[in-house]
Amino acid sequence: MAMSLPHQIGAISGSPLAADAGGVSGEAPSSATVSAVWRAPATTNLRVSVQKTGMEMDRVSPSPPLSPVRGGLRPDLSVAAQALMSAPVTTEDVQDREYVEEGDERESAGAEERRRGGDNDGCMVGLVEGEKPGEYNWGGYSELLEMAKKHGLKVQAVMSFHQCGGNVGDSCTIPLPKWVVEEIDKDPDLAYTDQWGRRNYEYLSLGCDTLPALKGRTPVQCYSDFMRAFRDTFEHLLGDTIVEIQVGMGPAGELRYPSYPEQDGIWKFPGIGAFQCYDKYMISSLKAAAEAIGKPEWGSTGPTDAGHYNNWPEDTNFFRKEGGGWNTPYGEFFLSWYSQMLLDHGERILQSAKSLFENKGVKISVKIAGIHWHYGTRSHAPELTAGYYNTVSEMGTYPSPKC
Repeated sequence: MAMSLPHQIGAISGSPLAADAGGVSGEAPSSATVSAVWRAPATTNLRVSVQKTGMEMDRVSPSPPLSPVRGGLRPDLSVAAQALMSAPVTTEDVQDREYVEEGDERESAGAEERRRGGDNDGCMVGLVEGEKPGEYNWGGYSELLEMAKKHGLKVQAVMSFHQCGGNVGDSCTIPLPKWVVEEIDKDPDLAYTDQWGRRNYEYLSLGCDTLPALKGRTPVQCYSDFMRAFRDTFEHLLGDTIVEIQVGMGPAGELRYPSYPEQDGIWKFPGIGAFQCYDKYMISSLKAAAEAIGKPEWGSTGPTDAGHYNNWPEDTNFFRKEGGGWNTPYGEFFLSWYSQMLLDHGERILQSAKSLFENKGVKISVKIAGIHWHYGTRSHAPELTAGYYNTVSEMGTYPSPKC
């Protein structure tokens, strides 16, 4: 589990963004950060994000810097601060250089000073709860956040509970923590599964949200514990330096199913994607929902005529315009259940985030995927496989969890 720290443009330009003094309201945020593209870091612990006038684009970060003392790559996460360097070191830089001490190594903070007045950059730093459950290493983040405070930067802290890799633009892979992967290896149904039995390790299946599957804790408890540890560690910066908490909800941090994975060439644009509801926990929920409405025959599996990842809607019986399964009583039942499971997942995590960060002077946000391909068709197939029940007859039912 990791966190990224993109800086806000207002602080860079000299007009810091106002903190939300009233905390988080009882309603869901009026807007969510919409991003269908999550760019991966160039290394396993770094992301540089450039944001201008409300639009976001990413650029590959520079190569990892060398320690000015030892001349080798720092293993500590604090190297993220140095990645903001964009100009060569000058004599004046050396004279004015500040150092942050940690053990017997020292790292230059002069690069951060040079960034003031420059591009609006941010960093993604690596795993915090990587080795053992409940053990958090905030070392690099502490250093970076203190630098942000010193220079008047405003920080959006992103709570990341997903794998980096396998999505649009990803250039490397940072897997889930090894203690999580160990549990998935023991019980593969903890992973999202398609109808062909392919497991997806990007994010834990929401079908096990409330099951104590992670060494006695539920996934939602793990997410909550992580956010609580962050709050307790950086409470003195909340509402001043840290002005927003973006809560990870799924693959690429977005509230959706991993229906269009690029990893290993499984999906290619503009394929319709595939439903991700075939692990035993999701099927168990589907079965219970079907039995509750007196249709037990609808609960044994998801659609079997919805095509493959790279089909187009008209290639399939389920998504085709005329007579498609999506527009039948069964289709309406299944799609409502599939979407509601996603909404419930978002509700659980946002309720936890609200309880932890309420009255702390920070905004809470989530990411919703911008799925635009095949939007002109009646079924909106790529949205349906991602969990967004937004057909031509069900307009406007994108996930909007309330807390």
